[in-house]
Amino acid sequence: MKITCSSADLLAQLQTVSRVASTRSAVQALSGVQLVAQDGEVELRATDMEVGLRVPLAAEVERPGAAVLPARLTLDVVRALPGDSVTLELRPANQDVEITSGSATFDIRTLRSEDFPPLPEAGGDSVVEVPAAAFVETVSKVARSASRDETRPILTGILVSASGRDLRMVATDSYRLSVKETPLETELSAAFEANVPARALQELVRLVQSADHETLSVGVRANQIVFEAGGAVLSSRLIDGQFPNYRQLLPDAYEHELRLAGDELTEVVRRISLLAQKNAPLRLAFREGEVTVSAQTPDVGEASETVPVAFSGEPFEIGFNPEFLRDGLESVESGDLVLKLISPLRPGLIEAADGSGFLYLIMPIRLNV
Repeated sequence: MKITCSSADLLAQLQTVSRVASTRSAVQALSGVQLVAQDGEVELRATDMEVGLRVPLAAEVERPGAAVLPARLTLDVVRALPGDSVTLELRPANQDVEITSGSATFDIRTLRSEDFPPLPEAGGDSVVEVPAAAFVETVSKVARSASRDETRPILTGILVSASGRDLRMVATDSYRLSVKETPLETELSAAFEANVPARALQELVRLVQSADHETLSVGVRANQIVFEAGGAVLSSRLIDGQFPNYRQLLPDAYEHELRLAGDELTEVVRRISLLAQKNAPLRLAFREGEVTVSAQTPDVGEASETVPVAFSGEPFEIGFNPEFLRDGLESVESGDLVLKLISPLRPGLIEAADGSGFLYLIMPIRLNV
C-alpha cells in the first residue's frame, strides 16, 4: 500500500474515526485505525466491536493494500507533520508504515490486520432516508437522559421510532425521561424502531454536523443498524430487550401547570447550582406568585434567588438533582417552558411551551426539612 494525500484531510478524517477506536480492549488491533486502499479509493476504519465507523479519504493511490496503525499515536504524528501533503507506504518486510511529510519521516509499527474485524457495508433489510438535521436535533434533545450504567444496558440506549411523517426518540436512566417527537416534511418510505446505544448516536451527531449532510440513510438489520452520510458509514449493534413503556411513566394529571421564561429560569438554576455540591439537592419553594430556587452545602455555603411565577395554592417545596434539572431546562433551549408539578414526592414535567414535541420527566429528591 502506498498513498499520498493532504495532511489536513488526513488529520480531519483521523480525528473523526479515532473516536470509535477501542481504548480498553485486550485485542490490540481494536485500538487502531485501518487504512484500506483499493480501486483507487481510500477508507479509514475503526471499531470497538460495538460501534464501527468507515470514512472516505481523498487520496492518490499508488499501490493498493491495507494496514492497521495505532490510532492515538498516528493521530499525534499526523497532527505534528510539517508538510501540506503526506505519503504513507506499507513496508511488509519491516511490519511498519513509513509516513513522509516535508522533511520529516516516521516509521510506525503496524498492528495485526488479521485481528481487525470486517465492518458492514451501508444498507440493511430495509433502508430509510431521513432528513439529517431533524434526526440530529432529535438525538441532541434526548441523549443526556440515557443511562451510563452498563449494568442496565437496556437504559444505555435511545429508542428510535420512525414511521410516516413522525420521528420519535426516548431515553431514560430511571431518574429522568426525555421524549422528543419531530414531525417530518415528507413521508418516510418505511418504518423502523430500534434501541440504539446513545454513544453511537452521539457519534453520528458529530459526524453529520462536521460535514453538514442533508440526508441520512438508515439501514436496520436483525441486531444491527447502519447509518450512511456523505460516504461515511457508522454501524452499531442494537440493544436487546424490552425498552420501558414510557407512556406508563407519565402521570395522568398535574396539580400545578406553570409557564415560565425558560432562559431566565435556566440561568437562575445554573447560578444557584454552584452551591449545590456533594449531592446536595436544588430546592424549589413555591409560594403565591413566586418560586425561590435555593441550595445549601454544609461547610461550603448557600445561595437563593426568587423568580416571579403564576403560582397559587398551598405553598410547597420540591427538590431535584441540580444536574438533571439543568439538563432538562437546557434541552428546551429557548422560549417559554411549562413546568408541571403534583407534589414534593411525585415527578415533575418540563415541556417546551411552543408545542415542539419535547418533554422531560424528572424524579424529585426527598428533602430533609
